[in-house]
Amino acid sequence: MEAVLFGHNRPDRAVTFDEYCAEGGFAALRRALAELSPAEVQQAVIDSGMRGRGGAGFPTGKKWSFVPRNLPGPRYLICNCDEMEPGTYKDRILLEKNPYLLVEGMALASYALGVQHAFVFIRRGYEQAARNLRRSVAEALSAGLLGDRILGSGFSLELDLHQSAGRYICGEETALMNALEGKRANPRAKPPFPAIKGLWGQPTVVNNVETLANIPAIISQGPAWWKGQGATPEAAGTKLFCVSGHVRQPHCMELPLGTSLGEIIDGPCRGMRPGSVFKACIPGGASTPYFTGEHWQVAMDFDPVAKAGSRLGTGGIVVFDQNTCMVAATLNLIRFFARESCGWCTPCREGLPFVRHTLEKIENGYGAADDIEILREHVHQLNYAFCALAPGAMGPLEGLLRLFEDELREHISARTCPFKTR
Repeated sequence: MEAVLFGHNRPDRAVTFDEYCAEGGFAALRRALAELSPAEVQQAVIDSGMRGRGGAGFPTGKKWSFVPRNLPGPRYLICNCDEMEPGTYKDRILLEKNPYLLVEGMALASYALGVQHAFVFIRRGYEQAARNLRRSVAEALSAGLLGDRILGSGFSLELDLHQSAGRYICGEETALMNALEGKRANPRAKPPFPAIKGLWGQPTVVNNVETLANIPAIISQGPAWWKGQGATPEAAGTKLFCVSGHVRQPHCMELPLGTSLGEIIDGPCRGMRPGSVFKACIPGGASTPYFTGEHWQVAMDFDPVAKAGSRLGTGGIVVFDQNTCMVAATLNLIRFFARESCGWCTPCREGLPFVRHTLEKIENGYGAADDIEILREHVHQLNYAFCALAPGAMGPLEGLLRLFEDELREHISARTCPFKTR
């Protein structure tokens, strides 16, 4: 595998504009504007088979194709950097190390989509990433790589940075657009979908930082080369995995998509901490069902992870050892989601606090056997929420009920957390 996203990285600082350009940076943009039509850039992304790296995994080129060419008025591109999924920090690392990759990727995507005004919607706490991005935009503008008639072509692009007010719901693309418009950050009804009626009622595409940062390599090296960086014939490209928890070396790494869970933990993470034995992990961010030791050989790719009962999501892997109480771990996640609900719909507004209360009862020794079926019913019922927040929150609870029901029953029968006495 050749590094697609981390190839320009320096160990202790961000890459500079001159270094990025000297190592081939903005060559893809130069080539696209000189040799390729917008349709050809879009087709290259379709041919690459890239699926969005923000969590949903929808094919990027297909998403772009939904934007109609014949509607009057402007269209917009938004980069979603409101990275508030617990266990996920890849976009922050990417922007702290090399913000130019995102700037070039957004310019290419905007060219393909016919966009003249693009936005980066960034998490409030990402101060260093925001500073780096502002500097990179100013440098690109000064070099004629943004602004009016880029590189003497007929393509112009204005790129603005907006810092979020800091709520998890802002990561949902329609809530993000409401927030960007200065409205309450709640999801919008679909249809109409953003590709038809998005920001300020105009066609809009929302892509993740990691997704857009892959575009320069696809254009400069070709879709076949990019696709070949995966670990298996079915896996396209590389993936940023964020590993935290009970491993020797937690960090963010770029690996071939399709690398197995065991290879990630035993390889770059150097295995478990001394005295720790692998018990479970969240494989794709806080809103994904758990994996256990039986999933050690699962290829970390969209379809294999889904077939194994979870989701690849953002690639945020949180590892738990044998001393972890899975009921307490699930309760911690549900508390987060209950707090971050926007309150727009009843299943999320009322259901998540009820699930939190039920788990708190069990964890504190007041649970009853009927609570298990009540929790199971909520996993089903909360799938009828207005957006994906509540169904996502049910991911770890579903994993708890499916993989750790015995531990849950032990909590209830012992009237205490068994792990507190070990």
